Amino acid sequence: MKIRNLQGVVILDLEGVDLKGADLKGKDLREANLKGASLKGANLQGANLQGADLRKADLWECDLRKANLQGADLCGADLRKADLQEVNLQEADLKGVDLWEADLRKTNLRGANLWEANLQEANLQEANLKGINLQGADLWRADLRGADLQEANLRGADLRGADLWEANLPGVDLRETNLQGVNLRGTNLKGASLRETNLQGANL
Repeated sequence: MKIRNLQGVVILDLEGVDLKGADLKGKDLREANLKGASLKGANLQGANLQGADLRKADLWECDLRKANLQGADLCGADLRKADLQEVNLQEADLKGVDLWEADLRKTNLRGANLWEANLQEANLQEANLKGINLQGADLWRADLRGADLQEANLRGADLRGADLWEANLPGVDLRETNLQGVNLRGTNLKGASLRETNLQGANL
């Protein structure tokens, strides 16, 4: 484990380290370099990972409940089946992330970049998704009940079979989005752009 000092701040360099199943609950890992690290099944509950580099890290089935990942770089990370309940992912870069079956209930994703992310069957109930970039994302059968997607970019996203019951989507870009079979009952779509959107079988 290497430690380097940058502008007086101690930063952990853990690039590529094997931390599978490690107990890192509540640890201060701000700005840490965890690029390509193996954290499969690790306990990171309540950990501070603000601004951390987690590009292509293996976080499969990790416990990240209530962790702080604000501004973290998670491009290409594996977060399948991870527990991300009430996590702060504000302004985080999640481009191309695999979040299949991840639990993101009440998670703060405001301003995050989820371009082309895999969110198939993810649980996003009551999540804060204001201004989020979900362009081209795969949200097949995702649970978005009560989620706040105000002014989000969902252009070209795949939302087939998703549940958007009572979700908030005013001003959302839904152009070329696949909403086939989606539950939109009680959804606020005021000012949303729906040009070339597939609403076949959607429940309005």
